[in-house]
Amino acid sequence: MSLAVRVIPCLDVDGGRVVKGINFLDLRDAGDPVELARSYDAEGADELTFLDISASHEGRATTMEIVSRTAEEVFIPLTVGGGIRAVEDVDRLLRAGADKIAVNTAAIRRPELVAEIADRFGNQVLVLSVDARRVPVGGAGTDSGWEVTTHGGRRSSGLDAVAWAAKAAELGAGEILLNAMDADGTQDGFDLDLIAAVRREVSIPVIASGGAGTLDHFAPAVEAGADAVLAATVFHFGTLRVGEVKAALGAAGHPVR
Repeated sequence: MSLAVRVIPCLDVDGGRVVKGINFLDLRDAGDPVELARSYDAEGADELTFLDISASHEGRATTMEIVSRTAEEVFIPLTVGGGIRAVEDVDRLLRAGADKIAVNTAAIRRPELVAEIADRFGNQVLVLSVDARRVPVGGAGTDSGWEVTTHGGRRSSGLDAVAWAAKAAELGAGEILLNAMDADGTQDGFDLDLIAAVRREVSIPVIASGGAGTLDHFAPAVEAGADAVLAATVFHFGTLRVGEVKAALGAAGHPVR
């Protein structure tokens, strides 16, 4: 029996507000994170992901007060990421109400952090967030053709995105949040090749992110290897509803909750 595909709205938070742009640029306001979280919970979202997208870039911790207020309003798993640099940060966020923690920049800088978090809290708590993009023309190539970016997509790490996902899984990551930076906010569809490439290398769940624009985009992501589908723009601005996505996945033969 296949596990149900999870549908996950993503709250990209900057300055206490949910924002959304294209490739993390030209951000526009999408609303209050607490209010949006409440509405997505009511709509039947399976989980919520809360990413403080400027925390690492600004060298600060995730805004704890907003996390706490959001956690109080929802009764579904809440994943929080942004500015997490140590086990102590994870502890504080879990105490504030988070169920899972997403790490990105700090884990690239010090991969042992993945194992440290998994050892202390269990791998079910740890989501590795991978902001992957195709290597630009003229850039240093990688075996897979994708590289990892950091600081909200602002910097190239030089790491092969597929190899990094596989290494993090070995270190103890419980899930991979795979964000296709080239597709992010474009609404042109998920990067199916990227999803399939990572799926071949890891056995842990893969969350597909970046590019959702129509109902027809979700089932192919699952067929490419995603265990969950994440979207922001189409939900925040009312293009699609969570229930519609679940209905489309069910109609395509994929079990949903």
